[in-house]
Amino acid sequence: MAGNGSTAKLHHYVPQGYLRGFANEKGRVKVVPLDPARKAFISSVKNVAAQTHFHTIDDPEEPDGFETALSGIEGEAIGIIGKFRRNEFPPSEEDRWTLSYYMALQSVRGPDTRKTLEHLRAQIVRFEIGAAGRVNVGKWIKENCGFDPSPEQESRVWADATQPDGPPISFSNLAHIRHMLDMAEELTSHFAGRQWSLVRFERRALVTSDAPVSLIRDPQDDGWDGVGFMTAWGITFPLTRELGLLMNDPTRMLEGLEPDDSRVQEIRAAVLRGEVDGMQAGTTAMEKLFNENLAHSAREYIYCHPEDGKYVPDDLPEPELINVRAAGGLFDAEFDGEPWFGK
Repeated sequence: MAGNGSTAKLHHYVPQGYLRGFANEKGRVKVVPLDPARKAFISSVKNVAAQTHFHTIDDPEEPDGFETALSGIEGEAIGIIGKFRRNEFPPSEEDRWTLSYYMALQSVRGPDTRKTLEHLRAQIVRFEIGAAGRVNVGKWIKENCGFDPSPEQESRVWADATQPDGPPISFSNLAHIRHMLDMAEELTSHFAGRQWSLVRFERRALVTSDAPVSLIRDPQDDGWDGVGFMTAWGITFPLTRELGLLMNDPTRMLEGLEPDDSRVQEIRAAVLRGEVDGMQAGTTAMEKLFNENLAHSAREYIYCHPEDGKYVPDDLPEPELINVRAAGGLFDAEFDGEPWFGK
């Protein structure tokens, strides 16, 4: 692949091929900002869910190498979704793993993942420097940055580090890509190992967003409990405006069985073969389950077919690109310059 002038500038974190499943025949979608001060508008799928050089790396030969690799993964996933549209379901085990990896990537590839990492790192650095005290700033810089700072540099680092949001920290594209791949590899089994239900809608429609994978809390959990890929009652992923994939909690099939029971592995193998998967007709309740959870998971934008605006929930969250914040307590502390743990 040639670099320099042929490098693609606009990189999508929600694939164009996927977004076309929610677009009209001209490839246009309705964009609904979560910011209530902004109005919805119509745009081409080429121009949404993308940032300039989001995946470009410092490689003169293949600056867009990762973008090219993503295109291959996305193409395979779109092909599998095409099979689902033709009622070729459940998928083969190979297709199941391929689509699961695609969904895992989609869970962690957006700008919210990068912003969250930067936020968490900034809070850690803030605590490290603040708790060590003003007198130890130079030592911290020497150990972490590899040079002896001037008094002016020490003062600047202290001021930046101890502000409420911590110091300004930016992860490189390469660091983001490495983290994304590590996370996707860990999450893939949490998609593949669930019971899949393919939901087909004829009278209603699904919408999608810049974060289309949604985790559904167990209705029996307390409202303040968090929800993750291991604990989610269900995971939803809108495939197209007519098709949705609901992935149910697999532990319900293992209730009453000990981990070393041979039936556990038999059930897991049956799940991966698609033997417990099924198809169902989309209802109003199911449409709301998908679209309301989708809206709650969105970060900045919801996307839908230009004629499907009525299916976008009215109660939208505020835009938020940081999906996990550092816990309070120590991270909320104010620093007066004195070391917390002696000199």
